[in-house]
Amino acid sequence: MESPMLDSDWRLPTSEELPCSDDTPVDNENQNTLPNWLLAVLEEIWGDRQDWFFGVDMGIYDREAQRQWAPKVIPDGFLSIGVPRHKREGRGRLSYVLQEENDVAPLLTLEYVSKTYGQEYGKKMADYADLGVRYYIIYNPEYSRRDKHQPWEVYQLVQGHYQLHTKEPFWIPEIRLGIGRVQGELGGIQREWLAWHDESGNPYPLPQELIQQLQAQLRLERQRAEAERQRAERLADYLRSLGLDPENLPEP
Repeated sequence: MESPMLDSDWRLPTSEELPCSDDTPVDNENQNTLPNWLLAVLEEIWGDRQDWFFGVDMGIYDREAQRQWAPKVIPDGFLSIGVPRHKREGRGRLSYVLQEENDVAPLLTLEYVSKTYGQEYGKKMADYADLGVRYYIIYNPEYSRRDKHQPWEVYQLVQGHYQLHTKEPFWIPEIRLGIGRVQGELGGIQREWLAWHDESGNPYPLPQELIQQLQAQLRLERQRAEAERQRAERLADYLRSLGLDPENLPEP
């Protein structure tokens, strides 16, 4: 797409005008599902907060990207703090344009390395540093040997340069959450995924687990109600054996 001539920042295209997709499909389902799981858990634990936004496969535009009518970078997932959770009257963002977000850059970005190398350790890292992204996570469970890196790496921006961390879960003090890998049964199979963690290092459960917990709690409540009903029936039978009407007992 050819960019129109722009004389100054006030004429930069808005998020309503900018391309919101490059029409390139992801080549691995985890590039979409893993960030969406992280988003779903945030919606559970931060349900009442309105000062955050988690984007999945959404283009980020700085001013130069606006001029070029092309996203600077498209993370698999990113978290921004201090921005409205909902925009466009609840219809959601089309893209993340820094000029429309009071120049608030994402605090954290996530890239899932897949079969098709996407310059996660090169150009994207430089782009995130240029944007001022404080934490950059690269999750590479299958191709880390190919790329000569660790399966789990967190890069923290310090004085304009990224410093590597491999500790898990990695604690992010700005949001009082950790993030790291967990292993367990999901969808009937044993697999690995990413999870937010609390201060004690315990992972927050995925929504599927929350549903299972609620179902277990409901079963327990039903069992308690049934036990209470049976106890009441036994008491009523005992009172009848004494010649008393359980429905019309004398006042004490």
